[in-house]
Amino acid sequence: MTTHSRQKRTPRPLDPARLDDLALAYVARFAVSAAKLETYLKRKLAERGWAGAGEPPVGDLVARFVQAGYVDDAAYARMKAGSLRRRGYGERRIGQALDAAGIAAEERQSVTGSEASQRAAALAFARRRRLGPFAVAAAGGMDRAVQRAAREKQLAALLRAGHRADHARDVLDAADPQAAEAWVAEGGELENDA
Repeated sequence: MTTHSRQKRTPRPLDPARLDDLALAYVARFAVSAAKLETYLKRKLAERGWAGAGEPPVGDLVARFVQAGYVDDAAYARMKAGSLRRRGYGERRIGQALDAAGIAAEERQSVTGSEASQRAAALAFARRRRLGPFAVAAAGGMDRAVQRAAREKQLAALLRAGHRADHARDVLDAADPQAAEAWVAEGGELENDA
């Protein structure tokens, strides 16, 4: 028996038509910001090389896609912020994700959630991670030192998730899930996150 070793084929360098096709396939498959599209195209050019005349027209291609509406940073920011908020992440963490995607500060500011949505996100995170009123009580109870250490660990988890310190403490201080829900309701009307 003979085993055939597969040799890795070197991809052909990109030309303007292939670069355009690659960009179109990328935005068709993923929701992206202009900065993410530019980063992707530059990475592909570094991997495969450029066979076209002159410099690769990455900036022009991205601008054309923005002009055509294939890439919309405002829509991307709303979608990403809403998705992260529903998963229980706080405004600081949402801002970091949008910054990493190349969203401008003005756009990041425009998708800041209301007080009620920030509270709902903190509650969703606590529920998902079983923190505060959603924590499973240890059998036999815990002494004060263990309770304090558990609370500090839960508080740290909420802070790492991007929640404000006062919201994190309020969620953890809720006596039961109903009290936590009432705390969210006190924050006002929930907005519809896209």
